[in-house]
Amino acid sequence: MLTCFIRYEIDPFRRAEFEQYARVWGETIPRCGADLIGYFAPHEGSATLAYGVYNIENLAAYEAYRARLAADPADRENYDFAKRERFILREDRTFLKLASR
Repeated sequence: MLTCFIRYEIDPFRRAEFEQYARVWGETIPRCGADLIGYFAPHEGSATLAYGVYNIENLAAYEAYRARLAADPADRENYDFAKRERFILREDRTFLKLASR
């Protein structure tokens, strides 16, 4: 099992738009085959960092999941929304495996 951590740098004055974006992923990611842990928006401390976290079986499953996302109309609409509104300034993705077990 791999856990994907997505680190977003967002416009601090556009948090509501990021939260709308996150709610769409809350439906789309599980529907397309990943185990969504959640999307997290700034609350206290940094006003510019947000995160998305989900589990996926392995990198092959990730590739199949990404293909399903690309074919999903809600995914395309959400991506276009983020691109048009420009509330995401930077996005970094990393895959980690649980090492404490």
